[in-house]
Amino acid sequence: MTDIQININNKTYPTATKPSIANLELSLNSNEFICLVGPSGCGKTTLLNIIAGLDNDYDGEILVGQQHTHPKIGYVFQNPRLLPWRTVRENIELALDRPQPPDVIDALLEVMQLTQSQQAYPERLSLGMSRRVAIIRAFAVDPDVLLMDEPFVSLDAPTARQVRQLLLKLWQQRPHTVLFVTHDLREAIALADRLIFLSASPMQAISEIIVPIPRSERNNELAIESFRQQLLQNHPEIKQLL
Repeated sequence: MTDIQININNKTYPTATKPSIANLELSLNSNEFICLVGPSGCGKTTLLNIIAGLDNDYDGEILVGQQHTHPKIGYVFQNPRLLPWRTVRENIELALDRPQPPDVIDALLEVMQLTQSQQAYPERLSLGMSRRVAIIRAFAVDPDVLLMDEPFVSLDAPTARQVRQLLLKLWQQRPHTVLFVTHDLREAIALADRLIFLSASPMQAISEIIVPIPRSERNNELAIESFRQQLLQNHPEIKQLL
């Protein structure tokens, strides 16, 4: 997997009076888990849509290595977007551009604890289960970049914690470059190798911080809270973004 460089000089909606994104540069390293943290409405979803190739109305470029091209994308939206007339397994298979050996999907279902539910229809799933299906579907396409747009929003705290842990387990078994959007700093610390803090519109990156907590300690809430307090003390500019 080649590193990816994202340069967005300007993104302005036709009816807007100022840019949504301006002079934004992001470097995505191979197999790195990056969390984007910023205030609601700052343009985080717009940024993901640009990276995904869903919005081409902007001034800038995306480089995969040295090539001007869009990377292969897996996208986990806030809403799981499962087709109600398809089973769990069929929803996953629909995302594939070519058939995969059955054991590939079997392994993903097992890691996300959905083997017993693979023939169920979405109406029979809890929201947490539906989000796990959406994560499997995104990993199954073997993307260059996995985009995740607040995928655990509206989940209760215990369910969100469980799905985060399953996500990390899957990511560690099948490393991908992940760009994860959240407004929850504790969640970002629990997941990320690197935090990128984004300003309000026009969006710019104002701080980049490496998370030094070992992966083996990411379930330690005291360690996460201690680092959060340290961040807020040492980087007062990020307080207004949370």
